[in-house]
Amino acid sequence: MNTKTQLVFFMAVGGLLLAPHGLALGQSATAATSRETSAPSTEPPASDEEAADEAVKPLFKVSSVELMRSSHSPELDIVRVRGLSSTENWSDPQLVAMSRGPSADGMLDLLFVARAPDDASNATKFGPMEAIFVIEPGHPYKGIRVRSATNTVKLTQLPGYAEAQGREVDCSSCVGKTYVPKGGSASGKEAVREEDLPASTRVLHENDGIRTLDTDPNRLTLILGPNDRIVQAFWD
Repeated sequence: MNTKTQLVFFMAVGGLLLAPHGLALGQSATAATSRETSAPSTEPPASDEEAADEAVKPLFKVSSVELMRSSHSPELDIVRVRGLSSTENWSDPQLVAMSRGPSADGMLDLLFVARAPDDASNATKFGPMEAIFVIEPGHPYKGIRVRSATNTVKLTQLPGYAEAQGREVDCSSCVGKTYVPKGGSASGKEAVREEDLPASTRVLHENDGIRTLDTDPNRLTLILGPNDRIVQAFWD
């Protein structure tokens, strides 16, 4: 999958934010509620645009944050963020400002988002994602803080570069291997260790039930068979 890049502009002067239409920060997509079949719905059907907005989710991980400063007038600061999606099926990465001005510590807070796949996806390689965010001259920010579904990367020297620490297993080759919980002794190429997986990974043992039907495109689910061998690996 080719890296995708999209521009999102934040105008520091006047605090004007130009973000994707309908994207509500700090709110989750409204869950569908069951209704009596005999009661007609008075709600208008969701438009294609509203449905698309609900598909916008935080990306799995921020890998790096860089701020580059133009050398010619008018001076612009360009924030370049790279990261990973949980699978290769995400699209349209964007950076969205979480407020209309600096936070109390002088940071510009950004959220790294993209359009998630409609359905659960088999585990693949992580998808490389990239987006840029342009800030006008004379902005008040002392640093940049970018959040994803699983981590935050903070850049405090402008211009400058900051990188996330740690690596996760994407589980694209987990099926057929043995799951090893924390404290287990198995190792080698045929072992998948719990501590190497994303913290939110859901593991279903052979006789486990499923208590909820919630979905999360940033949650890895492993289904185990006999002897803790992984028989399915997918992102919800």
